[in-house]
Amino acid sequence: MKILHVFDHSIPLHSGYTFRSAAILREQRALGWETFHLTSPKQGATAALDEDVDGLRFFRTPPISATTPVLRETALMRALRTRIVEVATKLRPDVIHAHSPVLNALPALSAGRRLGIPVVYEIRAFWEDAAVDHGTARERGPRYRMTHALETWALKRVDHVFTICEGLRADIVGRGIAAERVTVIPNAVDIESFQLSGEPDAALKSRLGLDGRTVIGFVGSFYAYEGLDLLLDAVPVLLQRLPDLRVLLVGGGPQEASLKAQADRLGIAGRVIFAGRVPHDEVSRYYDLIDLLAYPRHSMRLTELVTPLKPLEAMAQGRVFVASDVGGHKELVRDGVTGRLFRAGNPQALTEAVVDMLAKRGQWGDYRVAGRRFVESERNWRTSVGAYRVPYARLAGAV
Repeated sequence: MKILHVFDHSIPLHSGYTFRSAAILREQRALGWETFHLTSPKQGATAALDEDVDGLRFFRTPPISATTPVLRETALMRALRTRIVEVATKLRPDVIHAHSPVLNALPALSAGRRLGIPVVYEIRAFWEDAAVDHGTARERGPRYRMTHALETWALKRVDHVFTICEGLRADIVGRGIAAERVTVIPNAVDIESFQLSGEPDAALKSRLGLDGRTVIGFVGSFYAYEGLDLLLDAVPVLLQRLPDLRVLLVGGGPQEASLKAQADRLGIAGRVIFAGRVPHDEVSRYYDLIDLLAYPRHSMRLTELVTPLKPLEAMAQGRVFVASDVGGHKELVRDGVTGRLFRAGNPQALTEAVVDMLAKRGQWGDYRVAGRRFVESERNWRTSVGAYRVPYARLAGAV
């Protein structure tokens, strides 16, 4: 079976999106399928229109020059459709598999209909909800409603829909899509890629001023929905109860300057360490410095519907964490078993969860074992990717 995947962007760029894509491709190839890979103009300029990255060949679409809203998106979709037709005509895949956002689905649909190839659409998050968090759209505003309508239009016309979690599946079915046409391919982890947490690097710990400190931390991108502002709001009260506390934030992103200003305003700048972005192969050294991870996501449509990767990665490494009780977390975390949930948006609830977890270190071994068992048995990529088999086979005429 030959599958042509259409991505927004891919490796060598690093993001949760590209890591999921690469994991899917590796596991599909392990099943014996031929996979081909095409990226949208949002990949940016590349050395060649065809290039190999980590053993995977990618067909690139040249960047576009348009910058005006609507004209930009129209140009992007036109360029992507042309490239899909060109590549698919040569490869003749059994299925064209478009991944979020809808700007990929619409060109794939048009190309698939022209060439007589079935098209599936995989939704990882709704573009309109991400735009609200990024500040480029207002919830229920004109742009939001237009994008919502485009998503629904595409969902009703593709041959099958995949999504990453039950929250998104319920929303899709609620738009009038038959339940049997929607399959969940859950976020998962590559167990072999994650080692159990190790001893802290003494030199790194000393360099960051963490000797003798209790460390709460976060490793990832600093987006508004991650709720790191809530974590900082809780720090002054936490320090009253845990004077040796330090907060380690590893990564960067749109909220970095805002978070640094917040730390200054709260008078806790000396207690919050911004380590910056670190190379991917160095991340585990920073994780090893953290006693307790925090995932304080704010409640909004994006976080209520979408499951993140970070808690799964933490479980795979045998790490303990507290997380807000948004829908995406509740779908992954068994409160008091694989992690600790607290009421979203409430710094006092976050404070109590942190203090309680730190007071019960004797139970952390149970959390570690339960979390690792969960990802090994249920949230590994082999199990998740296996769910593509039946819809693919039906569309390819194999069943």
